[in-house]
This record gives sequence, C-alpha cells and structure tokens, in this order.
Amino acid sequence: MSERTTVRSVTYDLLRTLELTTVFGNPGSTEQPFLQDFPEDFTYVLALQEASVIAMADSFAQVTGRPALVNLHSSAGMGNAVGNLVAAYHGNTPLIVTSGQQHRELVIGEPYLGNREATELPKPWVKWSYEPARAEDVPEAFMRAYAMALQPPAGPVYLSVPMDDWKRPLAGFTRVRTVSDRVAPDEGRLRAFADRISASSCPALVFGPEVDRAGGWDGAVALAEGCGRPSTVPPCWIALPSPRTTPCSAARWGCR
Repeated sequence: MSERTTVRSVTYDLLRTLELTTVFGNPGSTEQPFLQDFPEDFTYVLALQEASVIAMADSFAQVTGRPALVNLHSSAGMGNAVGNLVAAYHGNTPLIVTSGQQHRELVIGEPYLGNREATELPKPWVKWSYEPARAEDVPEAFMRAYAMALQPPAGPVYLSVPMDDWKRPLAGFTRVRTVSDRVAPDEGRLRAFADRISASSCPALVFGPEVDRAGGWDGAVALAEGCGRPSTVPPCWIALPSPRTTPCSAARWGCR
C-alpha cells in the first residue's frame, strides 16, 4: 500500500482542503508518525513549552478568523497546556488541539507515555473531546473537530490519535463538508434588547474579542455612537479587547 493511501496521507489532504496548513506544536515520541516527512506546503511553528503553543495558536486564530491546528505531546504535554486552554475556551477561540496516544495494542498496559482516559484530560475546557475508535475514523474525526471548533459558540476541541493509526491503509476520504460560522438572529429578542438599551439612562456596553473576530467591529462602534444622550448624562462606553488593538480596554467611545 503506497503512502498516498494511508490514514496519514488522507488526513493531510483533508487538512489542505480545510486550509489547516499551519501547525503549532511541541511534540514528543507519540506524535512522530504524524510529523515525520512533514509536507513542504505546511508550516510548523515550534514553541518550547505547551502553554506557549496554545497562546500562539490562540492569537493566530483570532487574527486570521480561522481555526488553528495544535499538536501536543500525550498526557504530560496536554497537562502543561490546560492553563492557556482555559483562556482559549473563555475567549471562544476555535482551536483543534491534537496529541498522540500510544500504540493501540499497548494502551491496555498503561505505558508511561500513554494517555490514560485521554478524552477526559482537557475537560471541561473543550467543546468536544474524542479518540477515534478505529484508525479509519481519524480523517472523519478531524472533519468533525473542524466543524465543532468553528460553529458558534466557537471554541477549542481535542483529538487523541494512537500513533500506529497513521500508517494504516485507507483508500480515501470524500466527505468534506461546508461549515457555517454564523447563527441567524432572533428578531424578537434583538428588538427587546434594543428597547432595553434605548430605555436605559446610562448604558455601559462591553464586548469581547469575538465581536471583532466575527466582523462586528464597525457595528459595535456604530451601536456605541448611537447611544447618544444629553450632555448632562454620564457617557456611555464600549470596551472591545482585540488582537488588532491594544490589550485590556482597547477602545472607548463616549456617547456624547
């Protein structure tokens, strides 16, 4: 069976289709089968510690507006990353976090470099956590991980992949799906929300980075500027942290 018909080659073709060609990582031995002969059209961003890996991928995803692919080492590497994974979860950052698992036939012996209860380790700081039941399911798991990370509310997901899965024969994968990153608003609830803002005497509007990431920056500014009140009323403020602006209270506008 040629290289082009393995789980690894099919998965890399899927990642190309999804434009997930930048990998952030700090790998170990159980990740080597995935990373060996790394394709020339992919970019690997190496960090010296797993928390830094998550932080870099988080920023990359926020700036590009696309999910970021992360590759960490088994249980120890995943454990080091959890702190910044919490921040990514609360920031609704779409991350696909992967780590290696020992050979399937060795997992029952709980080897040192195995990941015991792999899917439980990153919880509750991921939207979805999964280890494929079969090697043939790895590409499908990546496809679902991509969809889960991107669909609102966006957030990190986790995949554990046994290291012997990558060389298993696989004829191909054709179920590439389109994924929506928008939710249709409820007009009635929006109207009620607008009425409450209009009736308030001194509204304070605070938005997180997901507003900018979703393309809502100009709309947020217009909303703040539309909260005009007589000059005798304290100003209305909007705070919008964003990687495209300064940290913390990145931008503030007074209503009048």
